Amino acid sequence: MNLLDMLDGQRPAEELICSRRGCRALATSRLLWNNPKIHPPERRKVWLACGEHIQWLEDYLRSRGLWRETLPVPVPERQAPPGAHPESTETH
Repeated sequence: MNLLDMLDGQRPAEELICSRRGCRALATSRLLWNNPKIHPPERRKVWLACGEHIQWLEDYLRSRGLWRETLPVPVPERQAPPGAHPESTETH
């Protein structure tokens, strides 16, 4: 299973847990990073962070020159009822 597939809204994740050691809180943010010494520039690794640890994890990555971007964990869209067309923007 690919973590990015779980985060893109295509597949609901059961639990996304903070990456800080010992933390079991649900993640609210994704910290995207890479190590330019070993990864190609387009490669992104992902750490998950809860509200309590986001700053600590981001500071850790920034201090080592690894941080690239922080994004929220997407909230799965509410599923439309059967037969509905969510792409329709018409109102009645």
